[in-house]
Amino acid sequence: MSYKSDIEIAQSAEIRPIGEIAQKLDIPQDALELYGSYKAKINVHKLPAAEKQGKVILVTAITPTPAGEGKTTTVVGLGDALSRIGKKTIIALREPSLGPVFGVKGGAAGGGYAQVVPMEDINLHFTGDFHAIGAANNLLAAMIDNHIYQGNELNIDPCRITWRRAVDMNDRQLRNITDGLGGRTNGVPREDGFDITVASEIMAVLCLASDITDLKERLSRIIIGYTRAGQPVTAGQLKAHGAMAALLKDAIKPNLVQTLEHTPAFIHGGPFANIAHGCNSVIATRTAMGLADYVVTEAGFGADLGAEKFLDIKCRMAGIQPSAVVIVATVKALKMHGGVPKTELSGENLEALEKGLPNLLRHIENITQVFGLPAVVAINRFPTDTEAELALIEEKCRALGVHVALSEVWGKGGAGGVELAQEVVRLCEQENNFTFAYPSEMGLKDKIRAIVQKIYRGDDVEFSTAASREIKRLEEMGFGSMPVCMAKTQYSFSDNQKLLGAPEGFKITVRSVKVSAGAGFVVALTGDIMTMPGLPKVPAAEMIDVDAQGNITGIF
Repeated sequence: MSYKSDIEIAQSAEIRPIGEIAQKLDIPQDALELYGSYKAKINVHKLPAAEKQGKVILVTAITPTPAGEGKTTTVVGLGDALSRIGKKTIIALREPSLGPVFGVKGGAAGGGYAQVVPMEDINLHFTGDFHAIGAANNLLAAMIDNHIYQGNELNIDPCRITWRRAVDMNDRQLRNITDGLGGRTNGVPREDGFDITVASEIMAVLCLASDITDLKERLSRIIIGYTRAGQPVTAGQLKAHGAMAALLKDAIKPNLVQTLEHTPAFIHGGPFANIAHGCNSVIATRTAMGLADYVVTEAGFGADLGAEKFLDIKCRMAGIQPSAVVIVATVKALKMHGGVPKTELSGENLEALEKGLPNLLRHIENITQVFGLPAVVAINRFPTDTEAELALIEEKCRALGVHVALSEVWGKGGAGGVELAQEVVRLCEQENNFTFAYPSEMGLKDKIRAIVQKIYRGDDVEFSTAASREIKRLEEMGFGSMPVCMAKTQYSFSDNQKLLGAPEGFKITVRSVKVSAGAGFVVALTGDIMTMPGLPKVPAAEMIDVDAQGNITGIF
């Protein structure tokens, strides 16, 4: 059988007009704002009032490895499988960032026969949301420097500006720059830098806002820096929030596309889970809940990052209660956690698998015992997986009261996920005891410590002097009740990416803390985590091309 790449599968698929997909959800025609034949934005104000709320299924994963886990593929395949068994379903995903598309990871539209389409459009520019977010971010940056240049009425301290510029690309050269050079007419010289757009607070604000009024209010609360007297300065004081909201008036509307099997899909917003909160927009999720009986969504990276933030930040702010959680794993990835190099994963190795399984089991315990949610483990099956390996995973998960479902959605589409879909439906009918990892009234240090000890299973937290000082100041300013957004490596429960599996006896070091007052959370930066990635030695961009007819190749 000849092998087809993801992009070849996507390009050979029959895509239905987006109006047909909207009809499945009873979306009226006047609520659709078309972007060509196969994409549309949804004007949520023109939707009829929802008669009931659909059940939310969160798809998360074990700690990621270079072997891959297939979380987005599982979301798409599960959505198609639920549709196959007669459930009115919509999936809700994040939009891909151009940084990973051209960097290491490649596209983020699923894979094999479990993809959202049009795949190339979704991965490249899509409906322009990220460009609008970057423009709003950089408008605020321009207004800050212009305010200082024009006399600095607010007395902003140029050495204490915390707002950075943004670009949706992996570009390490821009992490730290000096700008405003070339004489007085070209601005005020100062140190500056860029974040990748998905790390911008504007992205978090857009994804957590309930509507455009809330969006504008959140934008006005963004702290851009401090005065020489140490007082915070906001975007509202610069009178920037109205224009920023104007740039985002279309970006805030959810994007509707479809899977290869024509299941409706909202793809909206795209914060990374290692440096931001890692979930699609509240507006998209809530809209989906009003349109379908089952909403399948994902949170970025492993459950210690994306799922924790989905539950502790997004669900807390939006009043969402998930009905079930899917934890995605592969035999290969678990063997990597057991110490096997990527080049030696094909042969049966029960010893390595047993060493790696504690990573999966810790994630299961966190979901079921810390957050009180029912879970199922989805094993993305590979041809090299042996029956003995699969039986070992099932045995260990059964001991925790969790079922395992084999998933073959990459090769079979929705048909390969029916077993998983049936288990998800069963779990959704159960009562659950959903709770947060920490209460809102807990102090910031104690919230961070709760995440480290309950979710990461670390011994304790070490705070740098600067981090302790900033936490004290933020609590004095009234931000102590906010949830915490941990910025941490995605490759380990610890802040050391080399500690695979389920490490113990470690401490997390919080080197700095900052408030995202518009988003409504406090960011704790750990280890050497960066908000602007770099390209690898051989970036994926080298393989991407377009022919004379406009057909794109090389996206994976």
